[in-house]
Amino acid sequence: MEARIVTERIEVATRGEGHVVDLTAEVAKRLAASGLKRGSALVFVPGSTAGVTTIEFEAGLLHDFPALFDRIAPRGAGYRHEEAWHDGNGHSHVRASLLGPSLTVPFDEGRLLLGTWQQVVLVDFDARPRRREVVVQLTGL
Repeated sequence: MEARIVTERIEVATRGEGHVVDLTAEVAKRLAASGLKRGSALVFVPGSTAGVTTIEFEAGLLHDFPALFDRIAPRGAGYRHEEAWHDGNGHSHVRASLLGPSLTVPFDEGRLLLGTWQQVVLVDFDARPRRREVVVQLTGL
């Protein structure tokens, strides 16, 4: 049996400024439709002001996670990017680079191998609402 690669996309509307969006169900839906049983799911967000990770998608962490980035890379801290582009999102770029644009999740028996309280999330750090396209690339058998 030869490995296959299936590339899908998920459209997401965000509020920006640390908005966390649960992608788990949408990634699982693409996996189910692919017919693949075991392999890896790459979840990637193009752009430099958003990132992808896993988190427990619950109210406390939905507050705490963006608050962490407020402490690490605060808005208005004097980013040179803003001097060049005057777009007010220097903090967004720094935050996204810390988180990273992609995540790989293994799957087996057609199911993502996530922990009980672990969800795949997009975090949009931009200074404004955005429409994001998330790429899901499934590789497997």
